[in-house]
Amino acid sequence: MRRFRLGIVSILALIAASACVSNEKIIYLQNQEGNTPISEGELISYEIPEYRLQYNDIIDVNIQTVDDMIENGFNNKAGGTAGQMGNMASQSGGDIYYMTGYTVDNKGNIRLPIVGEVNVKDKTLEEARISIEEKLRVYVTTELYVKVKLGGIRYSALGEFRRPGKFVVLQDRMTIFEAIANAGDLTPIAKRDEVLLIRQYPEGTRLHRLNLNDRHVVESEFYFIQPNDQIYVEPMKVREVGAGENAAQSIALVISAITALALILNLIK
Repeated sequence: MRRFRLGIVSILALIAASACVSNEKIIYLQNQEGNTPISEGELISYEIPEYRLQYNDIIDVNIQTVDDMIENGFNNKAGGTAGQMGNMASQSGGDIYYMTGYTVDNKGNIRLPIVGEVNVKDKTLEEARISIEEKLRVYVTTELYVKVKLGGIRYSALGEFRRPGKFVVLQDRMTIFEAIANAGDLTPIAKRDEVLLIRQYPEGTRLHRLNLNDRHVVESEFYFIQPNDQIYVEPMKVREVGAGENAAQSIALVISAITALALILNLIK
């Protein structure tokens, strides 16, 4: 009976040890073996391609004449108020620009008052601004100031996030680590080396795998997320085993199992 108990304890201890998640699997931005190391303080150069507008994007169009600037100053009061409302809406899970912005339809157009439809599909924000300004010149003879911005970055975080969901962040660009932090970071059992990024392209959807444990992800073209990206993170095998996420939880599970086994053995005896 004593050997049997020792055998059971050894098996449970081995299961607990194998279920614990090592630091190598949860630490971000490591210099992994086989890759050229990137030292701290080293300048990492990368090219950020200009985002081109797609179907279902929302843009904020701000139009001012000289009279508007004289009356309200260079800082448009209405625009500032909208920004404050946007920040509040983003924090509460809302989307202020869905109601106040202009959505790109399936033909690549936005519809502006008086001007009508303006095609902005596959155009950068600067190219869209020029197109809108050209359309306005037909109706406005005074000096114009047109500002076009993305109505925030919308993305979804699914899987092993502490706070999964759909988010709207009022920024022009955002790294994947900022997106993860905004969703509460990943859980300890998340597969950081096999993060799935689902990205929308004009011709369709593509799936990309990212290794967040590797420092070279900073050089990747997917380091900056784009509007309508979806980030999915799978769990490790630890969840399938049903063990704890860390050593303390695993030890607690082992102690509980040993206690239950001892009670059963006493009843049998």
